[in-house]
Amino acid sequence: MGEYKAGRQNETNMVEFILLGFPGSVYLQVSMFTLFLIMYILTVFGNASIVILLITNRRLHTPMYFFLCNLSFLEVWYTTASIPKILAIFLGKSRSISFTACVLQLYFVYSLGTTEQFLLSVMAYDRYLAICHPLHYNTLMDISLCGKMAFGSWLCAFFIVSIPAFLISKLSFCGSNVINNFYCSIDSWIALSCTDTYLIETTCFVIAIFVSIGSCLITFLSYLSIISTILHIPSTKGRQKAFSTCSSHLAILILWYGSAIFLFVKPSKQSSLEMTKVVNVLNTIVTPLLNPFIYTLRNKEVKDADKQLYCKGSRFTLTTCVTQQPPSKQTGPCQLSSASDLLERNSFSSWDHVM
Repeated sequence: MGEYKAGRQNETNMVEFILLGFPGSVYLQVSMFTLFLIMYILTVFGNASIVILLITNRRLHTPMYFFLCNLSFLEVWYTTASIPKILAIFLGKSRSISFTACVLQLYFVYSLGTTEQFLLSVMAYDRYLAICHPLHYNTLMDISLCGKMAFGSWLCAFFIVSIPAFLISKLSFCGSNVINNFYCSIDSWIALSCTDTYLIETTCFVIAIFVSIGSCLITFLSYLSIISTILHIPSTKGRQKAFSTCSSHLAILILWYGSAIFLFVKPSKQSSLEMTKVVNVLNTIVTPLLNPFIYTLRNKEVKDADKQLYCKGSRFTLTTCVTQQPPSKQTGPCQLSSASDLLERNSFSSWDHVM
């Protein structure tokens, strides 16, 4: 059950942990491996493709796509921090993980997850400015501010998580070293510790309130303002189109924040480990897989950029590009007959951009 280094009062400092993962029959292990592998490949390929596309296409060098590029880049590493180890376990490889590797995995998984929450709130605020204050958007949200907000999200997340990670690394253990999860989670560490964990649990709870509840409020208040603006769109078709995209965004946000709040904002970390394992799957695999499809791959501009990239590599470049890209009507402010037209146009373009 792992190696131990003797300490005082029958307490020990573990050198090694065992990840329980998803125990079951060989058939279950193979099925889970196949499912996780497919989802992992799709997640990495989808998000990496978006990052490359957004970087290489100059037309997409705007604040909104800058945040989407950050989100996709983050998702690649977020899933990579936890999934490869469980894939190896499914293949029958060693379930053991060293103390140092476990601490590092915990730190990166939670830091990247916290960064995602900050980025989602920043992205929601960006869309709030674009839709609710379209005339001032370019003045309020420039690329310099975007860089500062994104950098602040990464820096704050990695700094905040370093506090509980440091406290957890100081825990002592005197019993089992089996982690009932597929990665090193805070709950599992606390459940295994035989020392007083009140300080760590309180610290994690306070941080979770600040991060999860705070970013959740910013995100949903932004969407409430967006929905209120959409309701003022005069045409029924315009409202339906905007609400269709808005509802898919909200579904992802509810899934992400709901699971994050369940995992982190609870008084005790020593209960419901099996339920925690299931919810962790939603956070570390399902949401990163869905994000590219919801936020970017349904995006009209990204589709056009992807078509252009395909055209450049096609043998029939000229014919393909001409036939696939009909001339678009030029729409400018002078063509808008009223303020309501401006609102509808802005809402259409913002939701066509998806996010």
